[in-house]
Amino acid sequence: MTPFIVATAALALLVVALLVWRRTQRVVTTPAQRAVHQALHTASLAAVPLRRGLTEESASEAAPHLRALAGAEALGVADAEGTLLAWDGPQTAMFDSFADAARRAVADERPVLVTGDEHTLIAQPLPIDTGAAVGVLGMVTTGKPGPGMLGAVAEVARYACGQLELAELDASRSRVDRAELRALRAQISPHFIYNALNTIASFVRTDPDRARELILEFADFTRYSFRAAGEFTVLADELRNIERYLALEQARFGDALDVRLRIAPEVLGVVLPFLALQPLVENAVRHGLAGGGRGGQLSIVATDAGTDCLISVEDDGIGMDPDLLRSGALDAVDTGSGPARTGEAAHVGLANVDDRLRAAFGNDYGLVVETAPGAGTKVSMRVPKFRAGIRA
Repeated sequence: MTPFIVATAALALLVVALLVWRRTQRVVTTPAQRAVHQALHTASLAAVPLRRGLTEESASEAAPHLRALAGAEALGVADAEGTLLAWDGPQTAMFDSFADAARRAVADERPVLVTGDEHTLIAQPLPIDTGAAVGVLGMVTTGKPGPGMLGAVAEVARYACGQLELAELDASRSRVDRAELRALRAQISPHFIYNALNTIASFVRTDPDRARELILEFADFTRYSFRAAGEFTVLADELRNIERYLALEQARFGDALDVRLRIAPEVLGVVLPFLALQPLVENAVRHGLAGGGRGGQLSIVATDAGTDCLISVEDDGIGMDPDLLRSGALDAVDTGSGPARTGEAAHVGLANVDDRLRAAFGNDYGLVVETAPGAGTKVSMRVPKFRAGIRA
């Protein structure tokens, strides 16, 4: 069983115990109840900095709370190389021994005890789920530690490992989100860029002012799409970029592309993943409408749905077979193989958007696709109006 699972289970049991007690009694009255309450409070204080990963700043913030949990006379935190990150408590003779003990604990993958005249230092490695230690806790006790103290040190270290694993999980998810965003940018259709430039070129002689406007729209579109900002944006900015995209496509298709927008003003500030809406609109134009060679109608609707914002992109184009969609067509990319070359609508980037929505807001917030051959396609998403930790 991994330290993460053990730590999470232990904390969950403590929380359940506290909730049960709160239902039966309104105030803390006995020493045992006060001790449980204090332990939970201290653990929660230590968890906040540890969830940011093991750094000098987070270690300094967490050390006093970890020391209180263990009941140690002093506590130190070192990284995997034995470099001291934080020390809380009196600097006894054990302070000078901590760096060497930390390196030995990491190398041997087990606790190291250093005994002195009056104190004992316990250097406990902090291995995460990958098996490698990311750091070491050093706890100083008076005299020789008994089984109870050794057990307390091990449990505190296990709890810290669980929080550090959660920090690594958050970091990994963030790296995946950034990689998916880079992949989505790479999927911005080269056909669109080629067609947009050709369309602009066609206006250079016949309508120079229009050509100039389209060049500015194209420049703003690419600047936004490849911006170096965060992973989230607001709906108003996403819609503005879609307007640039549609201006270029309407210059190409003329009256054959009928665009209708119905946007509730109160949802313009809703935060959603960056470039979450662009692939839906591009697929509607490229595969739903232009794919049929006849143009058509495109509707973009954003409405207030209580605690959520409901956004949909609908076209009356060629549609696709729902069975093909269920079999994985959302993962298809226009690379010269698969459904895009068999007459079906390859939905570029939709799987990417679906994954990013679920990662950000939970599995209840994935894409919903309604389609049938010859009946057009409607892609909908729900975005919470507010989600803690999510901001543009």
